[in-house]
Amino acid sequence: SADLLLRATLYRISSDEHVLQIVMHHIASDGWSRSLFTQELTILYNAYVQGQSNPLPTLPLQYADFAKWQRQWLTGDVLRSQLDYWEKQLSGVPPLLALPTDYPRPLQPTYRGKRLSFRLPTKLTNQLKALSQENGATLFMTLLAAFKTLLYRYSGQTDIVVGSPIANRPQKELEPLIGLFLNTLVLRSQLSGNPTFIELLSRVKKTALDAYAHQNLPFEQLLETLQPARDRSYFPWFQVLFVLQNTPQAEPAFTNLTIQKEPIPKTTAKFDITLSMSERADGLNGVFEYSTDLFTTDSAERMVAHFQMLLESIVEQPKGAIATLPLLRDTEQQQLTQSTFGTPPQHCIHHLFELQAQKTPSATAVESVTTSLTYQA
Repeated sequence: SADLLLRATLYRISSDEHVLQIVMHHIASDGWSRSLFTQELTILYNAYVQGQSNPLPTLPLQYADFAKWQRQWLTGDVLRSQLDYWEKQLSGVPPLLALPTDYPRPLQPTYRGKRLSFRLPTKLTNQLKALSQENGATLFMTLLAAFKTLLYRYSGQTDIVVGSPIANRPQKELEPLIGLFLNTLVLRSQLSGNPTFIELLSRVKKTALDAYAHQNLPFEQLLETLQPARDRSYFPWFQVLFVLQNTPQAEPAFTNLTIQKEPIPKTTAKFDITLSMSERADGLNGVFEYSTDLFTTDSAERMVAHFQMLLESIVEQPKGAIATLPLLRDTEQQQLTQSTFGTPPQHCIHHLFELQAQKTPSATAVESVTTSLTYQA
């Protein structure tokens, strides 16, 4: 495919067409494939402009071979073992992560969204890597544990479920293939008992390793078999995704051509929140994608700031309880603790509530997704 596309590209360039846009549907590629495609396109282009033939080696396998193997392997006892693990792991999963939102959840999501980019300093990145190594964990596990701590602090829930994609290329023969190998894992953690961050990291590590051992069952097949209760307003099992991009990303280097990437604005959000982290030479880069059906930009920026502060707290106090690790910087803490009254208020808050109930007994006092209560109730 890269060979055919390149020949068309060379024709277009020779015809004074200087803008090349390559679109790859997710049904036929994934993040790993994008890097492979860039490498092959670079090799082929540089060979062809010098009059050389295709220098790429013949692939020992094709994607069709993998698909055939998967269908034959994922049957009988193997399939039963995979299903048994996930059925037990997902039993009693809370249907919804109740994050505080700025807007009521729509009955049908629009998938409109925005993105915020941020960067972690090199020092903090190195401290997180060191903490991971000291506890026999990967950087992915440490960042996921930190993110789950943030979701716990925001939601108050102790049963936290996050989705995460996995490359799903366990055999070396699959590494040079372009195709959709990606699978999605449902990573569930119990944060009950107010564990220290180190204790939580141990729990997250076990969950991740167990999930890796059962990663071959396609997520779509898992949905079809277990058939969780469905609601059109949110994704089943998890509404938050976490991604760590740590596969090498190839950069094109075409002979006698200057390449400039043009970013395409992203205005969609597949989930309530997707946190993507990527390793760079100068530290970890982050992208916080959020649904504008649910969150304002101010709330998203605040959540990103709290996540960064939480990471700093974790490397400083890894044995601190997750319920008390600092989230707020000094300026934000001062804003919350400073009273706007010149003198102490004359009434306690429950007295003020009773006064309001007398004034507007039938007005709505509190509401959730499913019900509401008046002041009188």
